[in-house]
Amino acid sequence: MYVKSFKQSIILFSILSFLFAEINIYTHRHYDSDKILFKKFTNVTGIKINVIKGSADQLMQRLVSEGINSPADILLTVDAGRLVRAKNLGLLQPIFSKKLTNNIPDIMRDNENYWFGLTLRARVIVYANDRIKKHELSTYEDLANPKWKGRLVVRSSNNIYNQSLLASLINKNGSKSALKWAKAVRTNMARKPRGNDRDQARAVASGVADLAVINTYYLGLLANSSEKEDREVAKKLNIFFPNQDENGTHINISGGAVTASSKNKEDAIRFLEFLTEEENQKIFSEANYEYPLDYNNSSLGTHVEWGKFKADNISLSILGDNNAEAVKIFDLAGWE
Repeated sequence: MYVKSFKQSIILFSILSFLFAEINIYTHRHYDSDKILFKKFTNVTGIKINVIKGSADQLMQRLVSEGINSPADILLTVDAGRLVRAKNLGLLQPIFSKKLTNNIPDIMRDNENYWFGLTLRARVIVYANDRIKKHELSTYEDLANPKWKGRLVVRSSNNIYNQSLLASLINKNGSKSALKWAKAVRTNMARKPRGNDRDQARAVASGVADLAVINTYYLGLLANSSEKEDREVAKKLNIFFPNQDENGTHINISGGAVTASSKNKEDAIRFLEFLTEEENQKIFSEANYEYPLDYNNSSLGTHVEWGKFKADNISLSILGDNNAEAVKIFDLAGWE
């Protein structure tokens, strides 16, 4: 009788655990694709998702303040540099998942399994298709060429995307060369840095500049926008993947990690695994024009139109390791 009652209690506990299972996500991402995937995960697993949004800095400061009592199970953010910072602050914990290891290339995840890439974006050059020919473009380094003086727009140096690009150039060419490059690029700018990547694209389309450095998905969003004005901007631009004859184009990720404070570790791991499944990778692409992790096999029409490209194959952890040096160099270069 006692054994039967004990078994019934275990079954009841399992049912209740399933019915009331939930995970708490702190996210810096603000994309429609995420809403779709959150809802799908709950429908498939029965696990409720609670979302707290904020900037990466706000969320990391909140995790620091809350400490081990934080309710957060997952941290989602953009750029490997931020994930490295979260790791170094002790905000994450290592997890071991064969599925994540199999689905995510080595360079797109932490070598100690603290964080994992979920989508990919390339930092490319977009150029005015009526004023520049493709053969005039070559590398990121060539943006320092005096021929581009007054013809280039790039966003502020406090932007993590630019910091990570410079971090990759530090890795490739050294700090001295990176500083020389940053000074020359700043000199070549058509205006002081301002706005986001879409604003840089709009500046090229309107004739303020002839070329800009942006993340790929911003061009995808413009080209497929419901706003005619945005679509007209995209029609005036072509995309160029730099450094194809060398190390390859700089890439970065949007990624996730299980927090050090997680009380629902297994469900949190299950969520990250869910996001790397092929059909869910397609949702990221279709809703936001981010590349799936298997970027050169993307079936999205916009990606197919852009064509395949060679990506820089450095470990993205290096971007975080070199971030402080990149910030210092930008400051020395006078890049606002």
